[in-house]
Amino acid sequence: MRDVVVVNSVSLDGVMQAPGTPTEDQTGGFPYGGWLAPLFDDEVGEFLSETMSKPFDLLLGRGTYDILAAYWPTAPEEAGAKPLNDATKYVASRGTPVLPWQHSVLLNGDVPAQVAALKQQDGPELQIHGSPELIDTLRRAGLIDRFRLVIAPIVLGSGKRLFTTAGALRVVDSRTTSGGVTLATYEPGGDVRTGTMA
Repeated sequence: MRDVVVVNSVSLDGVMQAPGTPTEDQTGGFPYGGWLAPLFDDEVGEFLSETMSKPFDLLLGRGTYDILAAYWPTAPEEAGAKPLNDATKYVASRGTPVLPWQHSVLLNGDVPAQVAALKQQDGPELQIHGSPELIDTLRRAGLIDRFRLVIAPIVLGSGKRLFTTAGALRVVDSRTTSGGVTLATYEPGGDVRTGTMA
């Protein structure tokens, strides 16, 4: 049995678009590419290294795949390229694109059913980086086991969001860096409950 784990960076208002560089994803005229860079420190790096230090495969939406495939195959090993290049990349797409990055496998058609089948196999955890539409699809299908999030103390106001539908989360672990970034792990917690505050 394999877990599906979302690994992403988000702003306080839930925007996950282009945390790494100004040109990473300018879709919709997004003006804040590279917003995590000023807050990235050793503590954030260690959190992400912990996440990627064990064997993993990747589940990616087509847009995120294209962004990663343009950089990592020729990136230096000291930048952390090896685990990403060695991982099997399962790519969700509505079409039949050419997938040039080594160890890439196309998922099209009923993607939730294909991911459910992957979860039943033996193998390393399946990590989702980026890929907001894929996350939304798999979350609706109840196929995500954990979220490991780098939550930056900024508000971006617009951009691609991590969550677009309601749901509760359970905190598994949370800590805040000296720079004010929250490093948190969550599990799905069912539906949103409502009530009256006395």
